[in-house]
Amino acid sequence: MLRDELGDLAILLAVAEEQSFTRAAARLGTSQSAVSQAVRRLEGNLGVKLLARTTRSVSPTEAGEQLLATLRPALGDIRAQLSQLTQFRDRPAGLVRITTSSHAAETVLWPAVDAVMARYPEIEIELSIDGALTNIVEDRFDAGVRLGESLEKDMIAVRIGPDLRLAIVGAPAYVRHRPAPLTPRDLMQHRCINIRMATRGNLYAWEFEKDGQVINVRVEGPMIVNDSQLALRAALAGHGLACTIEDDVLLAHIAQGRLVRVLEDWCPPFSGHHLYYPDRRNLSPAFKVLLDELRDRARA
Repeated sequence: MLRDELGDLAILLAVAEEQSFTRAAARLGTSQSAVSQAVRRLEGNLGVKLLARTTRSVSPTEAGEQLLATLRPALGDIRAQLSQLTQFRDRPAGLVRITTSSHAAETVLWPAVDAVMARYPEIEIELSIDGALTNIVEDRFDAGVRLGESLEKDMIAVRIGPDLRLAIVGAPAYVRHRPAPLTPRDLMQHRCINIRMATRGNLYAWEFEKDGQVINVRVEGPMIVNDSQLALRAALAGHGLACTIEDDVLLAHIAQGRLVRVLEDWCPPFSGHHLYYPDRRNLSPAFKVLLDELRDRARA
């Protein structure tokens, strides 16, 4: 009886997370009828309704929410322990899922991922590019990569990259016909490439600091994007000034004369990329391999 109930509980959690019997069945690799039958069986055994069903959606009842609040961490711990058992194999294996920004994926994660996959063919790594702050526990990620200032307080954070700086850049053809901004407020006289934030959906206020003075400027311009690489391309094309992260690619554009940098003295360093993950004692061997690789590269 307990074995059947554990299976039904796992199915209930999948339906609640997917908010759909069809998507839950696809995720579990079974039929929709089998999923529906498992939920009905569980509700019958408990004598309470756990899911409210309509033609368009599925959502937990109050009783279902109480049960799911216990199920999520409990089944998560079971999955972590099962992953931990792979340490008894000859080599680390299994899936590691990480949510990350595109910049972190390109500059910090990829070199480590490339090295790990070359040494451990049995390890599978999934990188999910997402600018928003994903709930890694609810979305079943092993870890996330974000800037240090954006980390959640109840997570373990490991620094995996150096300090970063913002850079305000524009094409020589754009800068040549306009006076260079001497203070951040001068940006109000310029065409700027706006960035829409994935977390709240509002436009990013460009952040500056100099000699203890902090200034945030809301800019205006001909274009709005939600990706820093698109903002950089717009700047290269001469459409205005862009605010982006200083890295090797950007510095190469500046060195080769394709971009001109302004307000550099208003852009101090800030905390760089961190890997964050829940406080779990039983980390999978595959995740530990990637974590160690990232730590070693950060120290180097």
